[in-house]
Amino acid sequence: MRAKLILLFLILYLFCHLLSVQGHEVDIVNAGSDKNVASSQVYEVTSEGAWCWFADPRALHYENEKGTINKTYVGYIDIHGNIKAMQYDFKKKRQDEVLIRSYFQPDDHNNPTFLVLPDERIMIFYSRHTDEPCFYYRISRIPGDITTLGEEKVIKTKDNTTYPSPFILSDDPEHIYLCWRGIGWHPTIAKLSLPDQNDQVAVEWGPYQIVQSTGARPYAKYMSNGKDKIYFAYTTGHPDNENPNFLYFNYIDIHSLQLKDVKGNTLSTIADGTFKVNKTGDYARQYPFTLVDNPSARDWVWQVSSDENDNPVIAMVRISSDKNSHDYYYAKWNGHEWKKTFLANAGGHFHQTPNSEKCYSAGMTIDPANTNHVYCSLPVEGKQGKVYEIVKFILNEAGEVVSTEAVTQDSQQNNVRPYIIPDSKNTPLRLTWMYGNYYDWIVSSRYPQGYCTGIACDFKGFPGAKKKKTVVTEKDFKFNPKKAFVLEQTVTLDADNYQGSLLQLGDLQYYLNGQTMKPEVRYSGKVYPSTNILGTSDCWKTVSRNTGGEWYTPQKYGSFKLKLEYKKGVLCVYINGLLDQKIEIQ
Repeated sequence: MRAKLILLFLILYLFCHLLSVQGHEVDIVNAGSDKNVASSQVYEVTSEGAWCWFADPRALHYENEKGTINKTYVGYIDIHGNIKAMQYDFKKKRQDEVLIRSYFQPDDHNNPTFLVLPDERIMIFYSRHTDEPCFYYRISRIPGDITTLGEEKVIKTKDNTTYPSPFILSDDPEHIYLCWRGIGWHPTIAKLSLPDQNDQVAVEWGPYQIVQSTGARPYAKYMSNGKDKIYFAYTTGHPDNENPNFLYFNYIDIHSLQLKDVKGNTLSTIADGTFKVNKTGDYARQYPFTLVDNPSARDWVWQVSSDENDNPVIAMVRISSDKNSHDYYYAKWNGHEWKKTFLANAGGHFHQTPNSEKCYSAGMTIDPANTNHVYCSLPVEGKQGKVYEIVKFILNEAGEVVSTEAVTQDSQQNNVRPYIIPDSKNTPLRLTWMYGNYYDWIVSSRYPQGYCTGIACDFKGFPGAKKKKTVVTEKDFKFNPKKAFVLEQTVTLDADNYQGSLLQLGDLQYYLNGQTMKPEVRYSGKVYPSTNILGTSDCWKTVSRNTGGEWYTPQKYGSFKLKLEYKKGVLCVYINGLLDQKIEIQ
């Protein structure tokens, strides 16, 4: 009897152990707040992905009133220049990783941003890092479904662009307001038309530079009240170059198209010229309600949000003169002044390269659904040594920290740049962040490893369909539009003859166009070309570190994993696990 009990306990132990290591999940136990003890789990969104913190929303949840759409979109870019997004469908309980654009400048500043159009289609913006005068975008063909992205479109600008932040406001639902760093490397805004029947948009107002700083590169974070205002907080310049570096707050009234301070005082009419800011005592006395913080340190901004009373709330960091010490602060406008609360010291720069980007804090984010909750990445001594972990700070209405909770603990790699997904209050997927090693924000011969991180989150995701699929095994399989199938195979390519038929399934052909380097599905006299080049940006590993606007020769694949899924007239094409095409076969 005793032997049977021992055997039973052993089986139960092994079963529990197996459960704990499935699905890329890691059990997390609170690090030891004396006021709160919590547990959580960490899950992988993708093994290769990163983002900067100035292009937002980098993730978004959308759920419509009809109940037909309930999805979350998380966007990022990998070191191979693939701009990607994971779509979580809470109705169908499935997830798909979508290839938005291959062969892009491999720079983590180029993460995509999302916008829900009035017809519920999803518009995705992206651009290179201040070295090309345009934005790119793609729009889903079906409402709420980014697995159905249309062809890539371009918005041309006069000046180079980066950090697209798009908005649609209820007082002007017929336009898109797009904010970015553009004219003169300064905050810039334009009013765009909604996409026409061909998905083209037109610039109807602007672009206009909003402010002019004495600093060369003001950094701005934007958000809207959803109705008639666009809030933004920005610095004098880059903290590397400005010591001290001030932090300012303004908002744009879309009715008057004027720039105003936190009290509602008009500073400028944007189309008539820029509002000039500096960091002198005279400026502080003349425009006191434009300033959030004017310290002796180097400020940088991480997020601007607003509480339930529409009072702005800001996540910011003060960096010491020598850049070796970073302090996280929470700033809240109480109607009279900015109440600033010290949260924690964040050490120095988080990444693995000692003498580069010393102002790169590990990052912080405010929960827009409860602005008294702030998530910070902090260096924590654990079982693996000192590793950056995510810690949640809970504040009261007076702006005082009342408790802290560990979100991650005893991690093997850093957890940085956290982000609470907008409009995710009632979903199980709320918090995302980067994890892993980080060497530089761009791939180059100097730092070929670049930003070799993954994206993690607090939701386990949806496992792949467990139903038995019709997997093709026969050598001479021929496509039949009436029969579902799944085909997976490794395709080998010849770099010297990078073209031609890659797969023939009867009348259905998967073809590589030698001129465009883009794959095509050919069937019944019709050609369905991919938007994406069949290649990577690994060529950047061999060139100097720069943002000079060059497009280097794409790195050709020696081989890749191809997967075709067909059911009820819809063919899905996956390249190395990424959904590249979703085609309605006619």
